[in-house]
Amino acid sequence: MPNFGVWEWLVILIIVLVIFGASRLKDIGQGLGGAINAFRREVKQGKEEEEDRVSDSIRKQEEESEA
Repeated sequence: MPNFGVWEWLVILIIVLVIFGASRLKDIGQGLGGAINAFRREVKQGKEEEEDRVSDSIRKQEEESEA
């Protein structure tokens, strides 16, 4: 895989700006950022739900063993 230097990345950036335009890149960035934030939020919520299920299960087992 080739190593890209600063000049190569600069040329790629200029080509992308010419093709898409600055405003469209801004929209793409905002959409991507929103999707990443939604994904993180869902992952966090899933972890919290899993922790709640595990703690409820442990609590039920402890109650059953005491009875």
